[in-house]
Amino acid sequence: MTKTALAIHGGCGVMAKLDLSEADWAAARADLGRSLKAGWAVLTSGGSALDAVQAAVVVMEDSPYFNAGYGAALNANGEHELDASIMDGATLEAGAVTLVRRIRNPVKAARRVMEKGEAVLMGGTAADDFAKAEGLDIVEPTYFTTEKRVKALAAMKAHAAAGTAAKASESEKHGTVGAVALDAVGHLAAATSTGGYNNKPAGRIGDTPIVGAGTYARDGICAVSGTGKGEFFIRYAVGHEVASRIAYLGETLEQSAAKVIQEDLKPHNIGAGLVAVCADGSITAPYNTDGMFRGWVTPEGEFFVATHVEVFKLPADA
Repeated sequence: MTKTALAIHGGCGVMAKLDLSEADWAAARADLGRSLKAGWAVLTSGGSALDAVQAAVVVMEDSPYFNAGYGAALNANGEHELDASIMDGATLEAGAVTLVRRIRNPVKAARRVMEKGEAVLMGGTAADDFAKAEGLDIVEPTYFTTEKRVKALAAMKAHAAAGTAAKASESEKHGTVGAVALDAVGHLAAATSTGGYNNKPAGRIGDTPIVGAGTYARDGICAVSGTGKGEFFIRYAVGHEVASRIAYLGETLEQSAAKVIQEDLKPHNIGAGLVAVCADGSITAPYNTDGMFRGWVTPEGEFFVATHVEVFKLPADA
């Protein structure tokens, strides 16, 4: 038996503290806590890391506080195009969906793609049809729309018209959710889900459904889920890069993740963050923005969530 561990993120670039009431921040932290508890319940009952990350991500996909599933971003046409992926560190099997519009929980569809074994990545209406045929929950596209995202789209369009898009807040731009886990038999897994960024071009695909970029897991090394400007996560193969620095250079998880987020991506002046768990149960969650929705459970079973610098320890029975 090995140590078990779990970490999640709900996107970097969270809003300035004054943009929401303390009640809203508390509600967001509560949903982070529910996500952690869903994943941890799987792990403590002897379940797999793969089931744990899926369970954790589903909770965040169902929450309006994060840019995935319900509450996802709108593209330039005012439509939702959702992405998700999942990876099993034990086998390196992975599944992903991109540009989907009707799947309530895209991470479940990604899991089903992986299990079918006929593809790693499926997209568009074909992926929606696949999910429906597999019996997953299908919804009308308007299900995903919230007032917050409608306002964010309007804000980004205003920035674009004024030539000030670069000055938009990270919360106006993008967000992602993800989870990484280590189970009791030493297997690692990662999952990530997103609506992309607000006012993105129709048809744009970011790093979330790209294995090795936004999501990566390899037994014996680490599992990674990223959040930020996806084009750069693809160019730097961020998930794979973090794992490779550990495998080839002997860096610790914290050293490797910090090097990629705080140094490699720094020249591009983009918002970026990730959560990762190592094969030894250690966890890291670096980010370069004002904040990142994040949470983790230590191998001792202690729950922590945070949005900005302050970290909140959750009661064990909460």
